[in-house]
Amino acid sequence: MTATATRPQDAAPPAARAKRAPKRERQGAAWVFLSPWVIGATVLTLLPMAVSLYLSFTDYDMFDAPQWVGLRNYTQMFTEDPRYWRSVITTLTYVVIAVPFQLVLALAVAIALKSVKRGKGFYRSAFYAPSLLGASMSIALVWRAIFNDGGTVDNLLSGVGIDIGGWINKPGWAILSVALLTIWQFGAPMVIFLAGLQQIPAELYEAAAVDGASWWRQFRSITIPMLSPVLFFNLVLQMIQAFQVFTPAFAVSAGKGGPADSTLVYTLYLYDRAFTASHMGYASAMAWALLLAIGVVTAVLFRTSRAWVFYANDNNEGAR
Repeated sequence: MTATATRPQDAAPPAARAKRAPKRERQGAAWVFLSPWVIGATVLTLLPMAVSLYLSFTDYDMFDAPQWVGLRNYTQMFTEDPRYWRSVITTLTYVVIAVPFQLVLALAVAIALKSVKRGKGFYRSAFYAPSLLGASMSIALVWRAIFNDGGTVDNLLSGVGIDIGGWINKPGWAILSVALLTIWQFGAPMVIFLAGLQQIPAELYEAAAVDGASWWRQFRSITIPMLSPVLFFNLVLQMIQAFQVFTPAFAVSAGKGGPADSTLVYTLYLYDRAFTASHMGYASAMAWALLLAIGVVTAVLFRTSRAWVFYANDNNEGAR
């Protein structure tokens, strides 16, 4: 009588085999439902990124075959192109103006809405509407008309004796008009701030009021620390979006970045190199430099957040 070799899976109890089959079925179903996202991410994101990275090391004009040039695009960008550095400075100026003022305005409106008893939904929708409309080219063109010579802002300021003229025609004022359009779109961070404010326990404010704390002391010692994770989230999100600003600068300057390159933000110059000058390889190098810069800024924000962002479990961890 010969002994029959038994495979490990055959030796497993029937109950174990019955459990493995549904698990494999669940994994297969999960991949079926995930497949649209995986295909979309691969075809629309990962593959274009890989092609862009390759093109950044080539001389490519979209008509002839790419010619490998190594690091020439990067060295030209950093050492031989003064307009590139003007676009960097313009973008940093825009970010420094737009992001802090937008967050301050969003927080102020959120605090005001928190105390509203009636019509909160209407006011929330009204303040959120600019975030939906402001990114469109039509609103940007209206903004250009408002800040142009003889526009609404020019007429209002002239009426009170301030004769500046059209902001979009003044190198020192043009970038401010672009930043104001972003500041006006404070609805999205406002809604997030409002949700965070509603999570702060009312008992903290009641105890502070009993101790005689003023409104400013309550805001500084309770609101800001308790809201710091939400503030950090909004800061990172708006900072990343600000570095990629394009539509307002394109509309205000008619795609030229003027006057005197005062509205030549980074993405507008990237667009100019890619589709006006047909230097797609150079534009790809600019895109990767922007990606790395945003990554560095985000990493710095996360690193410094340890000093001013406080989470609910911080005290518990410290007690351990």
